[in-house]
Amino acid sequence: MISASIKAPMVRVVTPLCRWLMEAGVTANQISAVGGLGASVSAISFFTRGIYFWGTLVTLFFILFDLLDGTLARMTDSGGSKWGALLDSTLDRISDAALLGSVAYFLMKSHDPLVPVLLVALVAGGLVSYIKARAEGLGVACNGGVAERTDRLIIIFLALGLAGIGTPYILAVGIWLLALASVYTVCERLAIVYRATSGR
Repeated sequence: MISASIKAPMVRVVTPLCRWLMEAGVTANQISAVGGLGASVSAISFFTRGIYFWGTLVTLFFILFDLLDGTLARMTDSGGSKWGALLDSTLDRISDAALLGSVAYFLMKSHDPLVPVLLVALVAGGLVSYIKARAEGLGVACNGGVAERTDRLIIIFLALGLAGIGTPYILAVGIWLLALASVYTVCERLAIVYRATSGR
């Protein structure tokens, strides 16, 4: 939902930068690797220690590399490779797990009751991506849903960033919203595939 409305203007913004990177010999796979690994390392470094504000800024910086690699891949003559698509998707899953897992680790240390809710969000978020990939492997298009990856990242980064500057209750609100939206999207995508296959 949110991702669909911001994708086009963001692509227009990053296209000149991608053109410069392509002329400099930088590949989409290199951008994917830097973004995915950078986001994972920064999430683990900051969020496992409860440093929410600076963790949000640094991790979000690397997450935004995801805009660059996709645009850069589309600008090449081949339009991107199957290996590049797999690498990007795999690194996305790793960085998402590192992000939520790091927050869960910090909350576990204080026996925070939000931990189970966050784990539901982590598992459901992985299922959202898995259902789409599995459906496409069966020849069924499975796009959309109330909370795609970009939407889920916006929710958790807003919650973490605002929690980092002392906004009360915002982390709990964000984690509950993330979990509910992720579970709902799992159900949406299962319904999409069910209708497309008539339950066969």
